[in-house]
Amino acid sequence: MKKGFTVAAVTLMSASLVLSACGSKDDNNTTNTSNTTTNEGSTNETPVAKDVTLSLRHTQIKETSKVRLKILQDVVAKTEQDNAGLKFNLEGIDEVVNRDQKLKAEMAAGNPPDIFEVFGGADLNLYVKAGRMLDLTPIIEELGIKDKFASLDEFTIDGKVYGLPFGGYSEGVFYNKKMFTDYGLEVPKTFADLIKVADAIKAKGKTPFALAAKDGWVNGMLWNTVMERHVGIDAFSKLVTGEAKWTDADFVAGFTDYATLVNNDYFTKGALGLPYAEQGAQFLKGDAAMVFTGSWDANRFTGDEAGELKGNIGYFSFPSIDGGKGDQSSINASYSNGFGFSSNLNDDQKEAVKKFIANFFNEEIQKRTLLEDKVLPSMKLSDLSGVDPLISDVLNVMGGASTSWKAFDAIVQPSVGADVGVGLQELIGKVKKPEEVAAKIQASQEKANAAQK
Repeated sequence: MKKGFTVAAVTLMSASLVLSACGSKDDNNTTNTSNTTTNEGSTNETPVAKDVTLSLRHTQIKETSKVRLKILQDVVAKTEQDNAGLKFNLEGIDEVVNRDQKLKAEMAAGNPPDIFEVFGGADLNLYVKAGRMLDLTPIIEELGIKDKFASLDEFTIDGKVYGLPFGGYSEGVFYNKKMFTDYGLEVPKTFADLIKVADAIKAKGKTPFALAAKDGWVNGMLWNTVMERHVGIDAFSKLVTGEAKWTDADFVAGFTDYATLVNNDYFTKGALGLPYAEQGAQFLKGDAAMVFTGSWDANRFTGDEAGELKGNIGYFSFPSIDGGKGDQSSINASYSNGFGFSSNLNDDQKEAVKKFIANFFNEEIQKRTLLEDKVLPSMKLSDLSGVDPLISDVLNVMGGASTSWKAFDAIVQPSVGADVGVGLQELIGKVKKPEEVAAKIQASQEKANAAQK
């Protein structure tokens, strides 16, 4: 949830990637870049000379994140091995707790971890404004990797880079290909087609869309695309400037179409009480025909958990909405999850950070992440051999999109984004009407806009 990459970056992510001339590397389980020349005479050969300790906060604590955590641990072990006296203290924490509570409090107090996972966009802007983020521009220029990323837009403010994305994502509809075939269904091209498909699935006793709505951000994914189809992504920026309002007709229409999906009972019953992981489980059990989620879930959908569905899952972009003012063939896709580094670091710690960056952000680790964790690479790769067919579907959808855009919560203020999550839960619970939800969020928007003047 996030900030979008450019059309050029999306093209880079298509199945026929315009690949960089990085040169392919072996797919080993550890990286070997820390003692090699990285760019035109710039090297990372000199080890850290003194005893240095770095705290590293990550969110890879779930069962589904084991592979991602192992890759991080391997990079840390390699960096420590090559630099005697360097020690990383890893701390794992829930992603929502880290983003919405702990990291915000630490940033306010001025004592964030040395290295930490952070979202680009609105979150990062606040931390940079507070002077808490290390400027990475000279480091990535020295290492020769600044131009190796597909996009650094999420983490660039006033021309300076304050974080590095460790993967990309695309949001869309994963669907049960076997169920579609058995029911004689085709991938919907329009919202009206989607309604017909959902009705046909419901008539067979199946749930059209798996949904676990306990966490507000989960609901925001599908809603965000519905709303973008209605208003266009630029309209979200106009909310912040006051040029647009959540109560405008186009925004209310977006809430209304989302409410239509709710009121037609296309979502999982009791969704408000279910944690995020449950919606993927419902989908994989065959209880639901579709699930709208991010490409980060492709790891589950291509692994052993998929069972009989393994190899029978497809991916498509949300269909167009007649009369909508947005780009009807666009997608929410970006590089917004990454690592940030504290501005409190001393010179020795900065040298150690440089070693970590060199070992983590290279083609070998990016390729390993793509193959093992099914996370789309944030850096340009020269070798895409061995990519799973479902990942190829995702890349093809990304490559075929007319444009891509950043998620709403990378544009509006965090407090507004949180209230959107609450409003969607109220729609899902059928306790508020679209107009009421829009009015409540608009009040939050006006308060946030006034606070930033």
